[in-house]
Amino acid sequence: AGVLGSFLMMRNLSLIGDGLAHVSFGGICVGIVLGSAVPLVYALVFSIIASILIFEMQWREILTGDASIAIFLTGMLAFGLVVLRLYGGGVQNDVEGYLFGNLLLIDADSLDLIVLICVLSTLSFFYLYNALLATSIDPIAAQVQGIPARNIGLLFSIITAAVVVSMVKIVGALLVTALLVTPAATAQQVGSSFRSCLVWAQVFGHTSVFIGLYFSSEMSTGSGSMIAVVSAAIFGIVAIGRNILVPIILPENN
Repeated sequence: AGVLGSFLMMRNLSLIGDGLAHVSFGGICVGIVLGSAVPLVYALVFSIIASILIFEMQWREILTGDASIAIFLTGMLAFGLVVLRLYGGGVQNDVEGYLFGNLLLIDADSLDLIVLICVLSTLSFFYLYNALLATSIDPIAAQVQGIPARNIGLLFSIITAAVVVSMVKIVGALLVTALLVTPAATAQQVGSSFRSCLVWAQVFGHTSVFIGLYFSSEMSTGSGSMIAVVSAAIFGIVAIGRNILVPIILPENN
């Protein structure tokens, strides 16, 4: 998620993770109503379709990225709630876990899907790293150099959808930005290059998860909400230290 978030920030698509997470919730609701043992599969299908449509509308200049994300975000979240209300006997108890994250919802089948997504997305990033970086910095120049920017962008959108779905049961559909964007934003405060930002994003992301899980257990709070709080707190501490305390302690020589 930290690696993905770094590329999303470079492409000015920080909110797409939040939008696709809401879309995945609509798929989860459909899966619950249909009695699926692994609702994440439906979430994956819904999110991939939405990511492709968002990319195509942006690429064809039908709508801006923010507008298309907003449409899918609100529409699919509302669709999921309507489906639950009409066919699922109302909002069920485990739905809150999908919205805000609950590690107890991760059964063996869901864990297998999450691990598979993580492995495939990581391998894809290593394989596409140079092309992704080139198309993120300047897609027009990348096309001139013969890099298939459209295909790379489409594949990147699909990977984004898959990674977002893999985080739903951990931090919840409403809080995926806590691991997708916040660690990457924190890394930009201390990283001196894009590659170092990728490393720092992993450090801050894993730190947020481990500390968040510890405090959620100690204080009996939701795992997703505590991870989000810790992630935001780390960003605040790093940003204040980097931009306020360091200039005071180590003033630049005139």
